Amino acid sequence: MSNDFQLDAKARNDIGKGASRRLRRLSNELPGIIYGGKNPPQKITLSHKELDKALQNEAFYSHIITLSVEGKTEEVILKDLQRHPAKPVILHADFLRISKTQKFTTKVPIHFINEDVCVGVKVGGGNITRSMTELDILCLPADLPEYIEVDVAEVEIGHIVHISDINLPKGVESVALNHGEERDSPIFTVNQPKLEVAEEELSDQQPEGEASEETDDEEKSD
Repeated sequence: MSNDFQLDAKARNDIGKGASRRLRRLSNELPGIIYGGKNPPQKITLSHKELDKALQNEAFYSHIITLSVEGKTEEVILKDLQRHPAKPVILHADFLRISKTQKFTTKVPIHFINEDVCVGVKVGGGNITRSMTELDILCLPADLPEYIEVDVAEVEIGHIVHISDINLPKGVESVALNHGEERDSPIFTVNQPKLEVAEEELSDQQPEGEASEETDDEEKSD
C-alpha cells in the first residue's frame, strides 16, 4: 500500500500531565509517542489541527503513515488514540514503527456491501445486526488493506455471518482465527422481525382458557 499520509512532529523532552496540558492550551499541539522496532520509544508532539484533519479520513486509521520528526522520517501506523470524553479534543496518539519485512497486527474497518438488496431484509423483512465494524488482522505492510469488504446480498433471514466467512485479501490473516476456531465470532446477522417472533412465541403457548374449558367439558361428561 502506498503511503498517502504524512505528518510532521517534534521531539518532546518536557513530559508529565502539566506539560501535556500546556501543549494543548498554548500551542494547539498534543503529545504522542513512537514505539516498536529496534529503536527506543520516542516522545513527540504533533499539531492538533493537522492530526484532527487526517483523522476525518477513514483510510488514515489503516494506512501506513510517513511521520517526519524534525527531518527524520519513519514509517508508522496509528496504534492508539485517546480523546477527551466530553470535548472534541485529542489527548494523545500512539504510533507503531513498521518494517517492510515484518508482519504486524492492526485493525481495519469492515465495509458491508449490498445491505439494501440483502435477501433476508428485502424478501424476508428481517432486521440487520452488525456485531463487528472492524477486524484485527496480521499482515506485511505491503499487504495492508484499507478496509475489508463483506458482501451480504445473499444472507438470508436467521443466517449468521462469521469471521471465517470473510474472503480476506492475499497475505492478510485474522488474528482471532489464528487463536482457534472458538474465536470465530459473528460479524453480521439478519434477525426475524420482532412482530413475527412475538407471534411465534404466542402460538407456542396454549391459552389457559382453552385448557380450563376442555377440563370442564370432561368433568361434565363424567
